[in-house]
Amino acid sequence: MAAATDGGDRPRVAAIDWGQAQTLIALGAPPVAMAQIDAYQDWVGVPPVPDSVRELGLRVQPNMELMSQLDLDLITITPMYASSRARLEAIAPVETIDVYYHEGSAWDNTVESTRRLGALVGRADAAERLVADTRRTVETAAERVPAEAPRLLVVQFMDARHVRVYGEGSLLDDVMTRMGLDNAWTGSTTFWGFALVSLERLAEVDDARMAVLDPMPVGVAEEIDGSVLWNHLPAVRQGPVLDLPAVWSFGGLPSAARFARALADALSAPQVAGTPDS
Repeated sequence: MAAATDGGDRPRVAAIDWGQAQTLIALGAPPVAMAQIDAYQDWVGVPPVPDSVRELGLRVQPNMELMSQLDLDLITITPMYASSRARLEAIAPVETIDVYYHEGSAWDNTVESTRRLGALVGRADAAERLVADTRRTVETAAERVPAEAPRLLVVQFMDARHVRVYGEGSLLDDVMTRMGLDNAWTGSTTFWGFALVSLERLAEVDDARMAVLDPMPVGVAEEIDGSVLWNHLPAVRQGPVLDLPAVWSFGGLPSAARFARALADALSAPQVAGTPDS
């Protein structure tokens, strides 16, 4: 399929992966359809999905009948959804674009995937602008971080006793490095740059500040509020805990920019930037 040129008619694309969907929206070439729009609003958040985008159902089991009716030129996936490729190819050409499935940093691969998506939809210039704007956003956010910023434990709750903690190999860790921030998690991580650990494991980390990403599973906030274990973790006792918005960590420059801004906002808040009460 030949890509449209900037300013011309765009190809009709369906996006199964959220990182690709958010990138297409940010490029000004939103997909015709994407999967799990309501959940995207909770887990990704930015940019918002235009009302014109059709709902495809589950990412792992998209609505094939609907896609077959949309006169699609292209479907984009990551290797995570490779099992659906044969069925999707019966509807339209499929392009696999990945961030975590080949060598290179998550940041560099996210930049590369942005450029590939831009080329596919005839928005190469917009892709370059998005890359440049994201770099500037991260640099500007870094300038707002206090000189004595603490080491950070960045976590996302799975339930009241288990979290994903982000470390080496993740897009979030790459953003922190670019901001001059130290990641307190030096333990092993999965393919995607996080470790699924119990709260007890976090007790091993001293001299750090806790940062918690939304969304919080239903009922968990109330449970941890009264949890002796949580409230006695060194990174929580350093306080206050940094509450961060939802950030999709699996690729997407809009998420990298959102994370950088959120960190800068949280770290420069008066109650954080000042000396904690003893």
